[in-house]
Amino acid sequence: MSDTDRPGSAQRAEHVDTAKPSVPAPSGESAAPARSADAAPAPPGGTEPAKAEKTASEPVRPAGPGGRQGPPWRRPRAYLWCALSLLLLALPFYLDRFWLQAGLFAMAAAIGAIGINLLTGATGQLSMGHAFFLAIGAYGYCVLAGGNDVESGHELVGLGLPTWLAAVLAVLLAGLAGGVFSPIAGRLRGAYLGIATLALIFVGQHVLFNARDLTGGFNGRSVPPLSLFGFEFDDSELLVAAVPFQSMEKLWYAALVALLVCGLFARGVLRGRPGRAMNALRDHRIAAGVMGVPVARYRAAVFVLSSMYAGLAGVLLALIFQRTVPEYFGMILSLEYLAMIVIGGLGSVAGAVVGAIFVSLLPQVLTRWSDALPLVSAPGTGGVSPGEASRYLYGAAVVAVVLFLPGGLTRLVPSPREKK
Repeated sequence: MSDTDRPGSAQRAEHVDTAKPSVPAPSGESAAPARSADAAPAPPGGTEPAKAEKTASEPVRPAGPGGRQGPPWRRPRAYLWCALSLLLLALPFYLDRFWLQAGLFAMAAAIGAIGINLLTGATGQLSMGHAFFLAIGAYGYCVLAGGNDVESGHELVGLGLPTWLAAVLAVLLAGLAGGVFSPIAGRLRGAYLGIATLALIFVGQHVLFNARDLTGGFNGRSVPPLSLFGFEFDDSELLVAAVPFQSMEKLWYAALVALLVCGLFARGVLRGRPGRAMNALRDHRIAAGVMGVPVARYRAAVFVLSSMYAGLAGVLLALIFQRTVPEYFGMILSLEYLAMIVIGGLGSVAGAVVGAIFVSLLPQVLTRWSDALPLVSAPGTGGVSPGEASRYLYGAAVVAVVLFLPGGLTRLVPSPREKK
């Protein structure tokens, strides 16, 4: 027997129809769709109009570039960068020569640290021979720009090229040295690559101490001042707003431009497709190879790029020191650069800059105020020298960062992406 034949079915259907009478839509409007029987009944007053009213009353943020809404942190962050830029531009007018030289050391170290952070922090390749490529940049500039002079009883060989061209060629020479070593860097990883690059330090020290015609031996070699389109970066006075500008003041702005260009380039690399491939090599090497990433080629290319960054840092250090000595480019310098990226933060440009400032300025600060600090004595007076004390301190900082702040000091300030 069907449902329509059962007694009382017609009355129930009539009751259902009369319980929900259809309301005709006003003229000029289409009828609203009927609510399904399973849908939950709307509360008195309805929710849809209230939601629409709330959405209409909410303020809409102005759209940023490309139609995207600008996040609220953009404006204060832009103001912060503008204030920092103005401060860096104004510092040469107020700082003395000691602090200008210390700041230049920090900027040169930051460029070298960005390079090794691309290799070690982003790609996961350990390098213990970074000082070797700094030495190539420094001594390459001296040989290419210097002339045939006699220093400390040794006749030195030089090509006498224009200094700006010598600086560019010295950076390329460091990259060429990295390219010669890149086949090894493309096939080794981890501690094996670290041991292989450590051999570069011993080879470099042997060459620097014994190739006296090129390097000057133990006493080193003087550095020709940079000349760019007729502008001399030497100690000849240049009055700017009644402030005498000498070599340190002039080099300040050259190093600042170099650091800005290197930082922006590395930032673009890390945020683009090469950066994603580098991170894949660091975290999932086998998976990256399966996905089509050329593992050996990327490792070799990053090693060459890191060597060029180190070469530029070496050129700047030579111009700041105004003399190159082999003892400076030893194993301690390579360890200092590793400490920079660990303390600042692995895999980020900001981390390399922060770590370089910390490690390079610490001995300068201890030297300046060694008389007022306990357990620290002036150089040559016995006790703990500022250089030794600084190594103890940033060694302890490395241990503290690894244990309690694995992301480095830059993790103390959340990035804009983390705020969102």
